[in-house]
Amino acid sequence: MKMIIAVIKPERFEFVKKALEDKGYIGMTISEVKGRGAQKGISLEYRGGKMVVDLLPKIKLEIVVHDKDVDDLLTTLTGAARTGKIGDGKIFILPVEKSIRIRTGDVES
Repeated sequence: MKMIIAVIKPERFEFVKKALEDKGYIGMTISEVKGRGAQKGISLEYRGGKMVVDLLPKIKLEIVVHDKDVDDLLTTLTGAARTGKIGDGKIFILPVEKSIRIRTGDVES
């Protein structure tokens, strides 16, 4: 199994969630986070002055899938999250040794 961690723009979240649900990827954990990438934040004009916003709001999705589903999930996720502009986000893929359903104690490796 693999854990997919994706950090995306908040305005793309509903598109991503719908695309994943349509493909059958229902279970996910969502966190509202702040971060920055290569662009190191953005500059804004506020009341006639320049203001640098160092950390931008992002959405972090965590999804665990079987190895065979990783490529399909990545294609779906990137297609729904991509705007083609700086700050679209990043995806990380990590191995998962096992998962345990708390309610039943079922173990999945």
